[in-house]
Amino acid sequence: MTQEILGGYNGKVLRVNLSDFTTRTESIDAIFCRKYIGGAGFVSHFLLNELAAQTDALGEENKLVFAVGPLTGIALPGSGRHCIGAKSPLTGAIAKSEVGEFWGAELKMAGFDAVIIEGKSDKPVYLWIKDGEAEIRDGGHLWGQPTKETEEIIQKELNDDKIRTALIGPGGEKQVLYSCIMHGPKDAAGRGGLGAVMGSKKLKAVAVRGTARPKVVNPEGIKSLRQWLLDNMEKVSRFHEFGTGANTDFFEKEGNLPTRNFRDGAFPASSKISAQTIKETIRIGMEGCYACPVKCKKVVEIKEPYYVDPAYGGPEYETLGALGSNCGIDDLSAISRASALCNAYAIDTISTGGTIAFAMECFENGILTTQDTGGLELRFGNAEAMLKMVEMIGRREGIGDLLAEGTARAADKIGKGAERFSIQVKKLELPMHEPRLNKALALGFMVNPHGADHCCNMIDLGYRDSQDPSKVTVPEAEKFGLSSAPFEDIGPQKVALFRIVQLEKIVFDSLAICQFLPYSLEQLASATSAVTGWEITVAEQLQAAERTLTMYRLFNLRQGLSDKDDKLPSRFFTPTRYGALSETSLEPEKLEKAKHIYYELMGWDEKGVPHAEKLAELGIST
Repeated sequence: MTQEILGGYNGKVLRVNLSDFTTRTESIDAIFCRKYIGGAGFVSHFLLNELAAQTDALGEENKLVFAVGPLTGIALPGSGRHCIGAKSPLTGAIAKSEVGEFWGAELKMAGFDAVIIEGKSDKPVYLWIKDGEAEIRDGGHLWGQPTKETEEIIQKELNDDKIRTALIGPGGEKQVLYSCIMHGPKDAAGRGGLGAVMGSKKLKAVAVRGTARPKVVNPEGIKSLRQWLLDNMEKVSRFHEFGTGANTDFFEKEGNLPTRNFRDGAFPASSKISAQTIKETIRIGMEGCYACPVKCKKVVEIKEPYYVDPAYGGPEYETLGALGSNCGIDDLSAISRASALCNAYAIDTISTGGTIAFAMECFENGILTTQDTGGLELRFGNAEAMLKMVEMIGRREGIGDLLAEGTARAADKIGKGAERFSIQVKKLELPMHEPRLNKALALGFMVNPHGADHCCNMIDLGYRDSQDPSKVTVPEAEKFGLSSAPFEDIGPQKVALFRIVQLEKIVFDSLAICQFLPYSLEQLASATSAVTGWEITVAEQLQAAERTLTMYRLFNLRQGLSDKDDKLPSRFFTPTRYGALSETSLEPEKLEKAKHIYYELMGWDEKGVPHAEKLAELGIST
């Protein structure tokens, strides 16, 4: 293994202490980079090794880590991503979120592989990074501003409209526990409350500008892969044409469109909120991330009845489901307005929609009343009430202050059986895919270190065999002798397929490459080799992903979580009231058995604690 960094990395980490307003640069070597890859792997290392047990997620001892990967910022479609992590104030577990846009590429070109934010300022500030230099600047004039205005003010103040910002809105300032870190007004590192961590540190934004192109050892190798994607754009044509949300009607038919807090299972108005309808009615354009020709991100504009500023992009599938069908709402203009409000306040659309749906079901069951809601008839389908709740949550006003804590904490405070309607895992609200239908996904929600996460997971429906719908097929698993499993199954073969998919997703997140792009593991290993000059194999990258996942597990165990937190809400053990899943539910005994099969495949004991032998194999010391 070569010890020299030739390409792909800068070999530098910027460490920023907001308690004493100091910055310093540290070096990382080739051994470190190759062991953890970057992105999600770097996040796992720094958080596990630098956070003590029972760290206060909103205290100065929590650390916020921004990390790029070896493929970030190179001229390859999908290379505009980076990872952000911290201890989550929502779950108490690790929070990790990836995001696209141009920020990560700018950080790479500014000379850093990671930024670690420590301590806590006593006044609002923002961080300015440019070409190897960093400065902590006063942010008092930015505090209270929405995301759009914040970025505009910073760009004007620094006299450069190409500056990219990772920033929070009023939701992060108010420490809404599921506030996110926006990148500009459109792109969110959305899950787990990373924006609240940033807000607790009084850090309004991290502005970045870089001018040094990343080093690539073998440019022809990257050029070849780039050309392959351009020659195979039909593989991503649906994303290019519609973005996410084009499968809304299909999902409703199959039972994969969550409806009224995952209760009902049928939403006949699904076509009203689809990406096709968006394209035909309110869409004015499509945008993309750094170096990516796919351009999968919607931009919408509405004048009335609800004004939607195109600066805030447009609703993606998760938003359409969370603030649409899951709240019983089919008004596309209201959903788009809610999406823009969430981006302005910088709050996660998934948890926002899930929390409002929870409150709506509580209201319809008499657990909450108009006395609690400030007079709002908080019923499923009430678009005006949903919009009002988004603003109340973003400002922590009235009942919004309670709902800003997420459904698990809100249910505990409300009592009266409200916990039945709290649809979350590890206190993280479920994304918009149905675990009753997707049994590998159900297991993934249970064991995912971040809680109910769909990105680092296997959605069974996406792997259904086109020739034989009774099976799922995972092409990447064929090299391990595991090609397929029954769609309805959650036995050992399905669990093994899930684990391979999960590790594959962590490879993408560590390289910091977009999961929407159809690159194979072989292509990613070749791309990493071309960039770094090392001979990288698929096996090496999968082992690094396993190391990262195991370190996440160790982090959570240290923070007090256990195997008892690897469980689903009881709602999924009964069928939906209507629709395709009205006679379908999950069997808790089978899922519990699948969980222990997964533990065994990961080299963990019956309580989900990694064996010492597995730690030795992966080179993890604790």
